[in-house]
Amino acid sequence: MSLLRNVGTIGGLTMVSRLFGFARDMLLARVLGAGGVADAWQLAFQLPNIFRRLFAEGAFASAFVPLFNRRMTDRDDLSEARRFAEEVLAFLIPVLIVFGALALIAMPWIAGLFANEGIEGDPDLFELAVLMARITFPYLAFMSLATLFAAILNSLSRFAAAAAAPILLNLCMITALIAGMTLGEGIEARRATGELLAIAVTVSGLLQLIWLWIWARKAGFRMRLGRPRITPGVKELGILILPAVFGAGVYQISRFIDLFFLATLPDGAYTFLAMGDRLNQLPLGIIGIALGTAILPALSRHIAGADHEAAQRLQSNAIELAMLLTVPAAVALFVTGSAFTRAFYTGGAFTLSDAMATGAVTSALVVGLPAYVLIKVLVPNYFARKDTRTPVYTALAALVLNVALNFLLVPRLGVVGLALAGSIGAWANVGLLYAILVRKGYFRLTARVAWRIARIALAALLMGAALWFAMPWGTGYYAGGVLERVGSILALVALGGAIYFAFAAVLGVLDRAAIARLMRREG
Repeated sequence: MSLLRNVGTIGGLTMVSRLFGFARDMLLARVLGAGGVADAWQLAFQLPNIFRRLFAEGAFASAFVPLFNRRMTDRDDLSEARRFAEEVLAFLIPVLIVFGALALIAMPWIAGLFANEGIEGDPDLFELAVLMARITFPYLAFMSLATLFAAILNSLSRFAAAAAAPILLNLCMITALIAGMTLGEGIEARRATGELLAIAVTVSGLLQLIWLWIWARKAGFRMRLGRPRITPGVKELGILILPAVFGAGVYQISRFIDLFFLATLPDGAYTFLAMGDRLNQLPLGIIGIALGTAILPALSRHIAGADHEAAQRLQSNAIELAMLLTVPAAVALFVTGSAFTRAFYTGGAFTLSDAMATGAVTSALVVGLPAYVLIKVLVPNYFARKDTRTPVYTALAALVLNVALNFLLVPRLGVVGLALAGSIGAWANVGLLYAILVRKGYFRLTARVAWRIARIALAALLMGAALWFAMPWGTGYYAGGVLERVGSILALVALGGAIYFAFAAVLGVLDRAAIARLMRREG
């Protein structure tokens, strides 16, 4: 299957999940508002999620897929790959049980590290945050196991089931929020809704695990649960995972650092960052995660087969496609972020000033959107070669810069400075990753691709200028009635899309040869 079709499959289903996520967050804003219980919920929800993205989606998947693909010598004989997966599964389960039990015991201390003054200063609110975090934490174990099955399916080029699984999380949370809306108003109703949300998260993890297990069996991959042993394969995976936590998970590590700085900011900062990140995650998930997921198995096979030309072509196509879709999304959200946050979130307990603050955070976050996507596209080139040390060094350098910028920007710009520091750190990581790829001879952008990216950026900037002038026209509609909100946002999207693709066509960014190249079958 071609890169474009693989990305389309993963990205399309991810977009469905993200749209459900928007519906979830719109309800969340109206029911819980910003600050208080809403901040406590965001803290409780982020703790297992950061661990999940850092370990399960980041380190584990990046280390497991190349090792699994190396054992897939024959598509008709998966016995060696199956044996490796069974060894990993048998070892992973007790590790997750022990880690989860320790985390539940230490949860008051963990939550205390990241709680802001509003949560820490209210004993009842802090107790609620700890309770919700404990209820949600088993989600990490379920999703770590689910990621094993997702990695297997992706290696077999069965991308749809894994891409669709997160929809279950949003459906469960939407159900909990609708149930919470029947409890009435007031602090007690909000607390009860928070507990329902925590239960929904853990239930969704179990459902996603069952869903992916069923699809793995349908794909002919049936695994038996054996006795946990540290086999050579498990040991090799463990050696790769430790540095992969840094190399593939820099974004999530920076989120941990963000939590420390958020604890110094006023009430509502957790919610503003979480709501802004939802908009940032839409293109990041649809494009970045889809590209990173799609290219790793094929890139691993090309490199294992010493087909360097195919690996170079696949990497170039991935970067070109990433920039074609991500740069205009970043420019558009930077200019129109406050319009989107006003339209999506204003109402109920979430005020217009809350929406404007969230819009400012969104604009700062999307400065780094293309960089976050490029990280997901470049890092697989290292992991496909089992080079896990280099991403560690680049990640650490970016983290040092991120922390330094936090100290500089957060006291001056608050939560907006926090978002901007992360974006700048991501661009530094991209520069280091690419420079080292060039120096080691792993990959180099051709002049043709570089010139095409420059034209993509020009088309996006022209679109951004048009949106800048058009934005004030809809000021009275962004937070109006339902039809006014929908109409004003659709008008912005249509205007931006039309201008971008018109300039892209004029500048020669979109042509038949480029589309044919991206449609070429890859591995």
